[in-house]
Amino acid sequence: MARVLSLFRPQPFLALAGRRKPTLCKMSMDSRAREVFAAAVGAVQPDAVVRQSIVRKEDSVTIDGHKFTLKHNLHLVGFGKAVLGMAAEAERIVGDHLVKGIISVPHGIQQTLQQHGKVHLLLKENSCIKVMEGAKHNLPDDDAQKAAEEIKQLASSLTEKDLLLVLISGGGSALLPAPIAPISLQEKLEVTRKLAAAGATIQELNTVRRALSFLKGGGLAQFAHPAQVAGLILSDVIGDPLDLIASGPTVNSEVWPEEVLSILERYKLLESLPASVKDVLGRPHPRGSENMDKSDTSGRVLNVVIGSNSVALKSAGLRARELGFRPVVLAPGVCGDVRSVSRLYGLLARFACAREEPPPEIAAEVLRLGPEVGVESWDLCRTMQVLGEGRTEGWGSTCLLAGGEPTVELTGKGRGGRNQELALRVGLEMRGMKLPPNGPVFLSGGTDGQDGPTEAAGAITDGGLYEEAQAQGLDIDNFLTNNDSYTFFTQLSAGQRLLVPGLTCTNVMDVHMLLIPPIPINIH
Repeated sequence: MARVLSLFRPQPFLALAGRRKPTLCKMSMDSRAREVFAAAVGAVQPDAVVRQSIVRKEDSVTIDGHKFTLKHNLHLVGFGKAVLGMAAEAERIVGDHLVKGIISVPHGIQQTLQQHGKVHLLLKENSCIKVMEGAKHNLPDDDAQKAAEEIKQLASSLTEKDLLLVLISGGGSALLPAPIAPISLQEKLEVTRKLAAAGATIQELNTVRRALSFLKGGGLAQFAHPAQVAGLILSDVIGDPLDLIASGPTVNSEVWPEEVLSILERYKLLESLPASVKDVLGRPHPRGSENMDKSDTSGRVLNVVIGSNSVALKSAGLRARELGFRPVVLAPGVCGDVRSVSRLYGLLARFACAREEPPPEIAAEVLRLGPEVGVESWDLCRTMQVLGEGRTEGWGSTCLLAGGEPTVELTGKGRGGRNQELALRVGLEMRGMKLPPNGPVFLSGGTDGQDGPTEAAGAITDGGLYEEAQAQGLDIDNFLTNNDSYTFFTQLSAGQRLLVPGLTCTNVMDVHMLLIPPIPINIH
């Protein structure tokens, strides 16, 4: 492994730290962690990502290097939790070239934004964009289905002279339900619920959803043919796969009934299928063979991911430099069981903070855990190289950044989410690691501002967590068994370790952060 690690040579620390370091380093590690997290969230605000992605020049716009002529020919549709702010900014940019728009957004979002003072994410009073709220509790409902039908009608009315701007963010799938008749919305929902409960993968779920939907799997783009289509996507899925974000309404994909039936048979659901679903799967797909003249959208559809976990981590790294850290990004797609993820971060903390060369067993276990948590060995080797040089060469503080979406096995009925539980478990892994001033420090936070059924987005922890909990009579194991991390952090130090950023208006999964203070070098 040493030979692999030697390939990486980070830049000198002083060049990265920035001129603001001497002043800002007076901040506590906890405060700096919160600042870095805020920078990550700020970089993926819905209006900001749209503003950076659409370049307006007189009567044209350029998106990802592609130029589109504007002649009062622009139409807009959108669906997702962050789409209202995206639409407001898009309308500001294109002005009166926008003819009409329809967006499907979560129930109550306009009132919520108004109450939180986020008026810049609301449409202007004379907007030509129609807002339709639905999908209460993030589940498709009749209101969302009405919005989907109107979006389909708008797309179907377009000509080759038109441009359809499609705005997509997390939650878009529930806000664009369009089951193929005679399937009812409830019947489609029950089929997907049963599949999920049986352990189907997200790929399998989307394969079935697409087969039962008019608009998913490229259906929206096909209905818009022959108009040009530009999809701007704020990704909340690991790896940013275009066909999985909101089930890919602008990404053409084949529908094979045989494949769908095979999935349903695999999970023993064929016998319990509603008659309507069997009927649809037994005949040609309505946007399949009988509509081949509209299925060729190649060259007329552009899809661009304008906001993602990677974008958030890049901004977090820049802020970390300003605060006196040497940033290193591990990966934007950390996943797997929260126990394995916490073990990985605990090992990396011990690797980075060892006063002498750490035992080789630590690096070996880090590499063994890689496949379990979705991190490539190459990225782990690169990261350990940077952490090792920071330790041996005295380059000062380091900020390890990562993102993704770990999973939690529910064994209790407590309150909390994956970020709070991850922080709690990492605190246990770092037990006894006390370095001046109070590091290492670990933060895990959801960019959507909410972690499970609580107002917290996550939590911040360090190596003194266990002793602090003991001193306050808190049994960590009991809280973990009951999945009650929120109650734990609320009782610990009066909730000061909780991360509560409020309404963030965005979602690009989670941000993980490990702050390593300068390591005293042993001189022999």
